[in-house]
Amino acid sequence: MDPRSAYKEVLSSIEEHRKWFDSSLPMIASENVSSPAVRRAIASDFGHRYAEGWVGERVYAGTKYIDKVESLAMDLIKEIYHIRFADVRPISGVVANLSIYTALTQPGDVVMALPITKGGHISMGPLTGSKGQFIGGTAGAVRGLNVRYIAFDDENMNIDVDKTIKRIEKYNPKLMMLGGSVILFPQPVKEIVEVAGSMGALVNYDAAHVAGLIAGGQFQHPIDEGADTMTFSTHKTFFGPQHGAVITNNEEKFDLIKRANFPGLLSNHHLHAVAALAIAACEILNFGKNYAKAVVSNAKALAYALHDEGFKVVAEHLGFTKSHQVLLDVDEVGGGYKCEKLLEQANIIVNRNLLPWDIKRGRTFKDPGGLRLGVAEITRLGMGGDEMKLIAKLYRKVLLDKEDPSKIAKEVRDLRKNFRTVKYTFEEGLAYEH
Repeated sequence: MDPRSAYKEVLSSIEEHRKWFDSSLPMIASENVSSPAVRRAIASDFGHRYAEGWVGERVYAGTKYIDKVESLAMDLIKEIYHIRFADVRPISGVVANLSIYTALTQPGDVVMALPITKGGHISMGPLTGSKGQFIGGTAGAVRGLNVRYIAFDDENMNIDVDKTIKRIEKYNPKLMMLGGSVILFPQPVKEIVEVAGSMGALVNYDAAHVAGLIAGGQFQHPIDEGADTMTFSTHKTFFGPQHGAVITNNEEKFDLIKRANFPGLLSNHHLHAVAALAIAACEILNFGKNYAKAVVSNAKALAYALHDEGFKVVAEHLGFTKSHQVLLDVDEVGGGYKCEKLLEQANIIVNRNLLPWDIKRGRTFKDPGGLRLGVAEITRLGMGGDEMKLIAKLYRKVLLDKEDPSKIAKEVRDLRKNFRTVKYTFEEGLAYEH
């Protein structure tokens, strides 16, 4: 391969991607767009440096400004969530979860979490399934934990408390992992904490998806409801860089978490992302309440509009959603894979997703029955309720009316012309510039 040609191809692909997303509807629930200021921090010289260890305990020189920024990042996160301890060194939400496993468990311990088919995340998964099939989840494959499943109520799209209590009593877990990657509604944290705590089990809440909604007061605060610790990634509803964090009020866990992250899991911890996180935290403190309120409002508006257009939206009897996510059951419209690809041709970017009942009807993660939609990014672009209705009509044209996706892509481009800048920030700027 000619290096000059490859060099040009990489730069060209970056630019073509920018153009594409600048004329698309990015609606993957695990994504967002950061502000120009956050992007400047990511591009800073911090990204070339090392600062192993904790602030004030570094094993590298040249960190006096890095230390100042990392201290600010921790203080800002503590202020946002009204807690006493924050470790902002994990480089992702998965690493944040792994730091909890490392700090609070030993290999072979039982941990309980939702299965992936019911909204759990791969970082909570076992090494192998009940039939010996390879799964490779972080909890089992990396930490060697014995993963048992929390019971789930498919109809109400939430944890089944009574059945879960029986399983807690049966398996006697060391750690409960709440939260997840498909989360429409607040979970029964208080009820789980009460039973788990009485048996000596710790409770962590993975808030990767809803961290920004918690920060804005629009979703349950798991630590206020009794969870021992909370982990999260910082680039979903918390609209910062791709990074992670762990927070707690439990003083006995402070040093355990610190030591788990260094020297256990991290050497350098992506210092440019820490700086970007500090800036995003400032934005959350200033704009987070309005943003989170708009996100939840948009998710509800989109769900109702899709329902009115003829789609089967999950959890109708519960008002569809209280988060940034909307779930569609598209089993009868061709399945998740086909729908995802058709929408992508129309410049509508979503991801196919397993629904809790998919296994029973013979579907797999390769072609599940669902689509998981998110409104966090389009909300940050300034869209509101009227746009949610227009977007629902575009979905209908592509998936129900079977119109040519390339023609719908033009309608998407026209819609995006008025929504090209990042809102809820101190300095508005074009969303996808680099």
